[in-house]
Amino acid sequence: MWRDLLPVGRDKDSGGYRRHAWTGADADCRAWFKDQAESRGLTYELDRNGNQWAWHGDPEAGGAVVTGSHLDSVPDGGAFDGPLGVVSSFAALDELRSRGAEFTRPFAITNFGDEEGARFGLACVGSRLTGGHLTREQAYRLTDADDVTLPQAMERAGYDPEAIGPDPERLARIDAFIELHVEQGRALDLSGDAVGIASSIWPHGRWRFDFAGEANHAGTTRLVDRRDPMLPYAETVLAARREARLADAVATFGKISVEPNGVNAIPSLVRGWLDSRAAGQEALDRTVTAIEKAAREYGEAHGIDVTLTRESFTPVVEFDHALRDELSRILGLEAGRPGLDVPVLGTGAGHDAGILASSIPTAMLFVRNPTGVSHSPAETAAEDDCLAGVRALADVLEGLACK
Repeated sequence: MWRDLLPVGRDKDSGGYRRHAWTGADADCRAWFKDQAESRGLTYELDRNGNQWAWHGDPEAGGAVVTGSHLDSVPDGGAFDGPLGVVSSFAALDELRSRGAEFTRPFAITNFGDEEGARFGLACVGSRLTGGHLTREQAYRLTDADDVTLPQAMERAGYDPEAIGPDPERLARIDAFIELHVEQGRALDLSGDAVGIASSIWPHGRWRFDFAGEANHAGTTRLVDRRDPMLPYAETVLAARREARLADAVATFGKISVEPNGVNAIPSLVRGWLDSRAAGQEALDRTVTAIEKAAREYGEAHGIDVTLTRESFTPVVEFDHALRDELSRILGLEAGRPGLDVPVLGTGAGHDAGILASSIPTAMLFVRNPTGVSHSPAETAAEDDCLAGVRALADVLEGLACK
């Protein structure tokens, strides 16, 4: 499975993946998922929001246990973020069948669409729509860099955008959702463990800073006569690093848009997107407030108008404690060590499991990442650790769905 999926959407120059929502690479990933489902005799289903499902048992019966992740990527992303969870889900099912396990509950594997938000700027679109965290009207306003709207992109890919919206009936039939994911950090590497359990997802958000100045000639305009928005933007980037360090948070300006974007022209507009996250809400608020204050002060000093727009926000997510404790119990029993202290760790990365946590009990398993690098072609995990993740996921699914 891994070898078949590996070349899909991979850029030959960077070595990274560009599996953006509703593109050709995304279509190839979706075709791969459907083939995996049908080759195992599972019932394939595409829901109203473009999420894929592969069912064992009756989807309408209720009490289902679901696992899965996503197959899309950030620009030039790594091979493991998302796909490891989907591949491991199918592999875990194969493992359970080899054990002769019999399901007593409906079971499904899912691929949630547009988790990374690389094309339309909002993460977890598929799960947000399903859980009612993104309305149909809001989704229709999402556009990509070429001004293609989300419904236009879906329609071009052969899907019906008129159908999108909340899907509470589907969620009501699910008792537990387990997402396996490569760790995006080095906690497991430092502890020496192959697999861990998630405790929570840090609160996080994305803010757009618009610095509006005045376009002019780069060679003939005196420095004192310039209203150059690049200067306060650059100073704000440095301020973000400083304020995040003071609050024990993280803050990143990772995307920028410049107008008119000419080498020999002073910009008229610099637009930068801030991603900030922290272990607690107070630290996150303090960080973003301080960055905004710095941006406005720098803007005023340079005669630049500064506008701030919050584009997305997700509060702290505590995964279901009872489900988390059950995962710990199951993994301890399967290891022959009841009470085994499986590492429990928080994460600053958002996931579909976090979005769904307000609607259904969710939990996450992490697989060790030896470098901690993620959202990069250098993202990796050892094969032995990936197989340990498959076995752990199979153990959990057997304990939850095969009682």
